[in-house]
Amino acid sequence: MWGDPALYDSTLRIIDKIRAEGFALDYEVIPGVSSVQVLAARHRVALNRIGEPVLITPARKLVEGLPNTVDSTVVVLDGEQTFKRLDGEAFDIYWGAYLGTPDEILVAGKLSDVRDEIATRRDSARRANGWIMDTYLLRRRRL
Repeated sequence: MWGDPALYDSTLRIIDKIRAEGFALDYEVIPGVSSVQVLAARHRVALNRIGEPVLITPARKLVEGLPNTVDSTVVVLDGEQTFKRLDGEAFDIYWGAYLGTPDEILVAGKLSDVRDEIATRRDSARRANGWIMDTYLLRRRRL
């Protein structure tokens, strides 16, 4: 299975449902390096600022707004490119697709400066590969 079973919504839940239906399914979750860890490493950034929390959320929760008490948010499962709806002057973004693979793509900068590039590269990569898995860190800018 592709993805991080400890982070994403479906993989482990689907297996639990299959087993609850009476199917004898044995499985193992193998720990490894998550896409979130690869994202931080490739961009050479910490996920949080000193002494501050980091929020990991699916994009569908991002549309509800970010808590004012959190400056660093990792976003997963953003098929709708929710980052395009945010105040581009308020955030830096560290975006990555196909993290940890030979097809890896990275873009970082002030959201207003790079969101169009991310959207273009994301769409192009999705067309070329037939799918995309991307993750990003939003960091509230301190003005």
